[in-house]
This record gives sequence, structure tokens and C-alpha cells, in this order.
Amino acid sequence: MPAASTTRPPIAVFDLDGTLAETAGDLIGTLNVLMTREGLPELPLSQARGLIGAGAKALIRRGFEAEGRALSPEDHDRLFEAFIAHYGEHLDDTSHLYPGVVESLDALEAEGFRLAVCTNKYEGQSVELLRLLGIDHRFAAICGRDTFPCFKPDPRHLTGTIERAGGDPARAVMVGDSRTDIDTAKAAGIPVVAVTFGYTDRPVTELGPDRVIAHFSELFAAVRSLVSAEAA
Repeated sequence: MPAASTTRPPIAVFDLDGTLAETAGDLIGTLNVLMTREGLPELPLSQARGLIGAGAKALIRRGFEAEGRALSPEDHDRLFEAFIAHYGEHLDDTSHLYPGVVESLDALEAEGFRLAVCTNKYEGQSVELLRLLGIDHRFAAICGRDTFPCFKPDPRHLTGTIERAGGDPARAVMVGDSRTDIDTAKAAGIPVVAVTFGYTDRPVTELGPDRVIAHFSELFAAVRSLVSAEAA
């Protein structure tokens, strides 16, 4: 764990898709537009939720593989560009914050926490989605796939986000919903809270997070206990 700072505040760093917001409908809706264009059947949302979690490129690859089609690098790049263009026009058709998000952010800020977002979405689309959802101003940094030369599960994506937000890396907690988030936090030496309602191909309880919550009403206590333990 990095050395503590006596001047920087504690920080909670959030994933976006499946953590702060239910975005599966718009993500899978965009994927299905591409599938249809390529002559493949659409994927049911219930089946495809678990494909989300590692960014749009991985989502495209996983979606096409689910229908038995491997993509050449050229086709993958072409479909990725099409995905970003279409999704950028449909960021919040159905997407919404999970219950209790705003109240949890309020509680953390009242306790002196700085807040940030570390997501494998592109930064511009992340900022815009959070603006549309009404909470972009709550975060000292919103860092996406293209913010740094690396992205999750590379731990430098998380540590860079903490640095950009001005938080104390020794009093930091990651909040996420997937193996990618948990692996990133572990590699950075930062404790992680996993939510059970997001996008994962395995139950997060099997992936070794420090805390697991089923509703945002449980978040403040989980984060506060981890920061207390780290600061002790």
C-alpha cells in the first residue's frame, strides 16, 4: 500500500457500468445493432449482461463469439468504431443510477471523502453519461479507457485516477462489480468493495473482494470500515 499522506483526503473510486449505473440496456442495445448489421441474431439482455465489464472492445468480441463468429483484427476495429459512434448517441436511452447512489455519495462527502470514477468506458462518454445522470460534478476525476496509456486491470489506471483526484492512496477504496475491478484493486494494493447487482460472469463473492454489498445503503459502512482498517 502506498504511503499515507497527511494532507490528502480519503477517496472512494467507483467503476461506472454496473456499479453506479444500470447501463446494460443501452450497451447491449448497441451491440445488437451491430449484430443485426452483420446478419447475426440479437442477444437477449438477460444472457448478455455477463458480457459487460471489460470495455466495449471486449463486449463486441464476447458478443460475436457467443454467436460463433470470431472477428479478425480489422473487423474488430471496424465494429468498435461503429459501436462508439452509435452508443454515443444512445448513452441514456434506458440507463439510470442504482437506488441509493446519490445518498451514498452524500454520506461519503460528508465524512470528508473525495470521489472519483475509474472506468473502461472512454472518458468523454463517461463524463457525458454522468452529466446526463446528474452526478458528474460529484467527482474530482472521471478517468476512462483513454485517459492514461493503460486501463483496468492495469493497476496504474486506478492509482492514476487517485492521483488525478488528489486523494490519499493509503486511504483509498475501489467500488466495482466485476473481476476486472477486483483484480485492478488487488494489484494496486487497495481494498475493494464489490456490488452484487452489476455485470459479472461469476458471482463476485467468489472473486475475493474485501467487502460485498447488495445495495448502496450498505456502502458507507463498508467503505468506512476499510479506510479505518487501512489507516490503523
